[in-house]
Amino acid sequence: MARPRKFEEERAVDAAMRAFWTAGYEATSTQDLCEATGLGRSSIYNTFRSKHDLFEKALDRYMAGKNAATFALLETDLPARERLRTMLERTAEGEAGDPAGCLVVNSLVELAPRDPDIAARLKRDEELRVAALRAVIESGMRAGEIDPGKDATALAHFVIATISGMRVAARGGAGRETLDAIAETAMTAI
Repeated sequence: MARPRKFEEERAVDAAMRAFWTAGYEATSTQDLCEATGLGRSSIYNTFRSKHDLFEKALDRYMAGKNAATFALLETDLPARERLRTMLERTAEGEAGDPAGCLVVNSLVELAPRDPDIAARLKRDEELRVAALRAVIESGMRAGEIDPGKDATALAHFVIATISGMRVAARGGAGRETLDAIAETAMTAI
């Protein structure tokens, strides 16, 4: 019995996501996508219309997955500083089997300056993450864990920039000790 088309599409999007995450949009050829997904060239274009359409779906999948894990952590009852520390520690650890770096960061650098659709997607994603982090930081300020004289929105942007920088450093070969030191320095600043 053949697998349902929806399953095939989801599996293909996951495989394409990893290919784009590893090599970037421009460096991932249609042949690379065929090899990653196990689909033929015509199947890719019949299902996804274009490489760009497939990339958008892959980027959306990546952001949804990463945000789900992040928001689940941020919505726990842990103290605010502990939630932020755990986020930074998870970034330092990375996920076993995942490519180094971050598809969002890669896309911000590679595509956002010249692709308004991707830039808009990334901006919406950032706004969600900033709002979630700001809420945690404000709760930490109310609880006396974080200096209430600081700007919660600026701290939220700082945390995002720190995580992005850690992912770039990891992609560049930084080891766990370096990433842990970055995370600890960020916690000191918070």
